Amino acid sequence: MADPQGFLRTRERELPTRRPVPVRIRDWKEVYEEQDTAVLQRQAGRCMDCGIPFCHSGCPLGNLIPEWNDLAWRGDWRSAIERLHATNNFPEFTGRLCPAPCETACVLGINQPAVTIKQVEVTTIERAFEAQGVQPLPPERLTSKTVAVVGSGPAGLAVAQQLTRAGHTVAVYERADRPGGLLRYGIPEFKMEKAVLDRRLAQMQAEGTIFRSGVDVGGDITGQQLQARFDAVVLAVGSTLPRDLLVPGREFDGVVQAMDFLPQANRVAVGDQVEDQITAAGKDVIVIGGGDTGADCIGTSHRQGARSVTSLEIMPQPGADRPGSQPWPTYPMIFRIASAHEEGGERLYAVSTSEILGDDDGKVRGLRLHEVRMGESGFEKVEGTERELPAQLILLAMGFVGPQRAGVVEQLGVDLDERGNIVRGRDYQTSVPGVFVAGDAGRGQSLIVWAIAEGRAAANGVDAWLQGRPSPLPRPIEPTDRPLVV
Repeated sequence: MADPQGFLRTRERELPTRRPVPVRIRDWKEVYEEQDTAVLQRQAGRCMDCGIPFCHSGCPLGNLIPEWNDLAWRGDWRSAIERLHATNNFPEFTGRLCPAPCETACVLGINQPAVTIKQVEVTTIERAFEAQGVQPLPPERLTSKTVAVVGSGPAGLAVAQQLTRAGHTVAVYERADRPGGLLRYGIPEFKMEKAVLDRRLAQMQAEGTIFRSGVDVGGDITGQQLQARFDAVVLAVGSTLPRDLLVPGREFDGVVQAMDFLPQANRVAVGDQVEDQITAAGKDVIVIGGGDTGADCIGTSHRQGARSVTSLEIMPQPGADRPGSQPWPTYPMIFRIASAHEEGGERLYAVSTSEILGDDDGKVRGLRLHEVRMGESGFEKVEGTERELPAQLILLAMGFVGPQRAGVVEQLGVDLDERGNIVRGRDYQTSVPGVFVAGDAGRGQSLIVWAIAEGRAAANGVDAWLQGRPSPLPRPIEPTDRPLVV
């Protein structure tokens, strides 16, 4: 284990400092300052190398957390990145973007603040890149088998890298102008700068993965054409249909889905020109939805110069402590403050929108809301609580309801379940032979760590099907697995 007395000597949880709010809202750089290595190693030394490491059950990838905590504490960064890469293709993504269910499952977290697992992870991979310890791993031989991966988000990238390294020729199709999916156009720069993504894509290209951007599969090329050209097809198209707000006034100009707003901001942040950009500059902004996407909209609005930002959430405000109904090691619903929430604005809980208000020229001017409480049949209106809020921009960040059906999904004729997700078997194969699915398209909207885990597991299924024998590629999860969370 790491320091045998580390958890006794260091009882505090030490995280890197966030840059001052007045400074960071003036740029798009990541919000965290660099953490002193000695502090990070002290945190790694708190890991107890538990006999049953429940952090593993919290992590879908099965990351070898106690092992690389120990190696980081000892300063053996070369061995640490080898253990980290053994289970996770992209720790630089998860170390920045995953909500760290491993930490809420940390045994030390029963009666002390958990080990800063996520920070050890991202520091380990960053030190590896700095030391040029992340090199391409091309296959020693090619199999002559070809695979098309539709979608270049974390699931698509994971399955592509695994299959490329297994010797298959893999082409990744992306309808946007650059690969990366939501990693590029859904995640703001202040959470992950795109140089982090580009350096990993460069490694994958050097290994032999082919990227074909600006290709709309289902339009520019059909599903049937992919089947004819490739030995296997993997659908990693994500869950992209946004949940809508069905209230009077939804049609007013200025009521925008988050994923119509964030990609434009991301493009501008890296120097692209966007005509008729949807911007929060000088406006009263209301964000409906209290999840990660909502927080991304809040932080983006602040950087664009919004006059005010208000976040609405239909659920009641959670408490600061783990509730009794969500015991360790489950992922608890507690009150969390993201960096975007520190930057200003108001958060309203237990409220629901009654109507969106507009002016005579069809532009939004505000909304009417009321408080709600949980009743026997669901949320009930609290009478006498209606009020109006001004808004010239309303952003809908209420989650996603499944993959886009029109296009390649319909063309291939794969079966869908009752939720609209693509049905898959134990090997991640759909109802159509040779067509596989990985990530949110089959699982439903979930976390980045689940997308990568599914990409790795689906690669196992694809490789076995192509080779006609069990695959040596790792298989971290089954398609029916569910996170150890509420």
